[in-house]
Amino acid sequence: MAHINRTPLLHYRLSASVNESELRSPPAGPVPERQPGGPRQRRTPAQRQRQKLSTFFGVVIPTLLSMFSVVVFLRIGFVVGQSGLYQAIAMFLVAYLIISMTVLSVCAISTNGALDAGGAYYMISRALGPEFGGSIGLMFFLANVCGSALYVLGLVEAIVGSFGMPEGQFGVIVLPSGYWWSLLYGTAITLLCLLVCLVGAHIYAKATFIIFLVVMFVLGTIFVSFFAVRPQTITLPTSATRNPTMNATGPVAPTTANFTGFKLDTLLGNLQADYTVDYTTGTMMSFATVFAVMFNGCTGIMAGSNMSGDLKSPSSSIPRGTITAVIFTFIIYNLLSVLIACSCDRVLLQKDYSFLTDINIWHPFVTIGVYSSTLSAAMSNLIGASRILYALARDDLFGKALSPAKRTSQSGNPWVSVLISWFLVQLVLFSGKLNTIASIVTIFFLLVYAAVDLACLALEWASAPNFRPTFRYFTWHTCVLGIVGCAIMMFLINAIYASASIAFMLLLLLLIHYLSPTSSWGYISQALIFHQVRKYLLMLDVRKDHVKFWRPQILLMVSNPRSSVGLITFINDIKKSGLYVLGHVQLGDLNTLPSDPLQSQYDSWLSLVDHLNIKAFVNLTLADSVRHGVQHLLFISGLGGMRPNTLILGFYDDCLPKDRLVDPSLPQDSGELGDGKVLGAQEYVAIIADAMKMLKNVVLARYFNNFDRTQVLSPPSSSPWKGAVYVDVWPVNLLRPDSCSYVDTCSLFLLQLACILNMVRGWKKATLRLFLCVEEGRSVRGSEEKLGQLLKELRIKARIYPVPWDQQQSQPYDTIKEETNFPSNTMHLSDDYLSAVNKLILDQARPPPAVRFLYLPRPPADTRRYTSYLHQLELLTRDLGPTLLIHGVTPVITTDL
Repeated sequence: MAHINRTPLLHYRLSASVNESELRSPPAGPVPERQPGGPRQRRTPAQRQRQKLSTFFGVVIPTLLSMFSVVVFLRIGFVVGQSGLYQAIAMFLVAYLIISMTVLSVCAISTNGALDAGGAYYMISRALGPEFGGSIGLMFFLANVCGSALYVLGLVEAIVGSFGMPEGQFGVIVLPSGYWWSLLYGTAITLLCLLVCLVGAHIYAKATFIIFLVVMFVLGTIFVSFFAVRPQTITLPTSATRNPTMNATGPVAPTTANFTGFKLDTLLGNLQADYTVDYTTGTMMSFATVFAVMFNGCTGIMAGSNMSGDLKSPSSSIPRGTITAVIFTFIIYNLLSVLIACSCDRVLLQKDYSFLTDINIWHPFVTIGVYSSTLSAAMSNLIGASRILYALARDDLFGKALSPAKRTSQSGNPWVSVLISWFLVQLVLFSGKLNTIASIVTIFFLLVYAAVDLACLALEWASAPNFRPTFRYFTWHTCVLGIVGCAIMMFLINAIYASASIAFMLLLLLLIHYLSPTSSWGYISQALIFHQVRKYLLMLDVRKDHVKFWRPQILLMVSNPRSSVGLITFINDIKKSGLYVLGHVQLGDLNTLPSDPLQSQYDSWLSLVDHLNIKAFVNLTLADSVRHGVQHLLFISGLGGMRPNTLILGFYDDCLPKDRLVDPSLPQDSGELGDGKVLGAQEYVAIIADAMKMLKNVVLARYFNNFDRTQVLSPPSSSPWKGAVYVDVWPVNLLRPDSCSYVDTCSLFLLQLACILNMVRGWKKATLRLFLCVEEGRSVRGSEEKLGQLLKELRIKARIYPVPWDQQQSQPYDTIKEETNFPSNTMHLSDDYLSAVNKLILDQARPPPAVRFLYLPRPPADTRRYTSYLHQLELLTRDLGPTLLIHGVTPVITTDL
């Protein structure tokens, strides 16, 4: 029998003095201890705290370098030249507003508990579940791989442009150019990145620190150059002065532009937008296209989060480091924009994107800055991709396909993941030019950012007590704003690629949902469902119930689930989107037991529900008798306005149970219907009486042991009735021959259940046959028309079959009667009468129906008559096949609109 995994009632927050690395999952096996005087034992990765990275080296530097990349050196002038200073600052404000919303979400999630390797993937998967996390994680991995290849190719183009053939930028011809040469240079750069990443995160941190110093020095020279360099005229690149659309009489494109120094006229000329054709692509620029180019440089905010597994304290390092990097880059971008607008004329900004090289105090400085920042971005994406791949492999979301990527070195470096990532980067390099993939990479990054915002939003909306991040500068409004901003940017960059990326994510989500094993991370969907269900249950007011909106809410008592499969699946068809509860009573006394025996059974019952593909809840109870157990369930099952209004019991007879299941993990026979019954006839009828006293409708089900829904609904077409399916309805009390009324509450309830069954998809082809018992002296035609009119008003489609009633009424009673105030419930109906009625029902069944609906009379008020009452029901339904005896106590049907 399966057991429930119990979780502790309290999740303790980690104190600031405890290092988070100590609280992550320990390595498999015992940790070796150093013996006195013995050799020094190998330390596990979790013990090597001195090798973990600090906030500055692990988060600030990678994030700064990723956000600067080449935009600060090659695209800042393009943005100001095309859009003007006003719109450029507006673009930076909007872009940083979007990424800041995501940064707030990252900070909130990262301070809600110990983080492990995987960065954004780890946050998303643990918050939104394996499906969402796995699909986004794989896309984030691919984005980092392609991003690394993009930066490598960008660096190759910059090197070839400076030192390639024909004459390079510095007048030096060193390197031959061409596709294969470029591929060779790219491979060499990628191998350099591979070597750094293979050694480990510490060497990567040192390498990026050196690059950071170089980039900061170059930035310093750029700021100094605006003040130190004198005004000068700069010759524009030949590609910018060539204008194939101009004829001999048209305007001549300028060949020079001016660096004016700080002048008011220059500033005034650069304030407004002046969108022109981009000389590198030949396309007309607009606010959207310039914004998309500029935004590509702001998508490095996850570089520090990707290193979460290598940080000393990720929960504090990621928020501090990321926010520091975002604020610093925002200030630098805006300062550069103002300085450029004040000192460079519009032609220079529009026609020479590398003008910062020309105005620098030493021209090679900017080129060195471009090389350094691009190399750092390539390494950052490569090591980030390897960490994401390692986290994906460790979570087993893709089975054995990624199992080799779990391997790590003695220092904890996932070297196999690094090699796989490097190999994929090398494959992407073969494509050469990646202008189209650049847009896809940016869209993938934006999709990840939107997913992080969605994860934080879901956690906030779920209102789970254990979501209490120490970073509190966020609300659900910031999460929504981040999601909307990322979505707008995705479609602004490229609507087709954005749509394709979302479709790809959904496809991955479905594949992981159906193929991956169940995780133990917890599903945010369950928390959100609980939150919404609770809210709507409180709004479901029982005082506002109306008969127009009545639906069956069923409690089906199951003693032996393995022999009740037919009944369980059939009742699932008549619930009509109502509450459906499988109830079970186990006999016992908690005072004499060491623990609750029911806790270990819930998983098996839920597995039964999943196996039968039904929509039902499970309620188990422990009681000293079955009658008391059923009373417990009728009193406590459900919540608010969702409580059972109908009790369904199996019929009390001598049919032996048959196991209809082959899965041993599903619930076993609890003994009530095994070798001997623990429920007597007297107690059984008492349960029926109890339910009616509690104003519950009662249904008794007989002969459903061998019921097979598929076989019943798909009879062979070769049968004499050509595959027709019938449901027989007898809406009169056959145990009261003095009455043939079919318009009382019980009869209408019976009609309602039959109609509900006929509305279910599989049963729509079934034909309802309604049998009208007609007494002598009454007009058959008149009675039939009257019943037909009632069915028309009730919108029930059925065929009416008149049945003569007088022959069955002859000598219905035994000669002995008891004098009592309840004659209708204590009449001694003769066995001959009951057998005759049973034969009448059987004779009308041509062809035989799939199921019969019969009227269930109330039990007698005299409890001494319970056994006789049950005997009458047994004779009435003998050999009828699947039959429901139904008694309704509340109005459930109306002719009102």
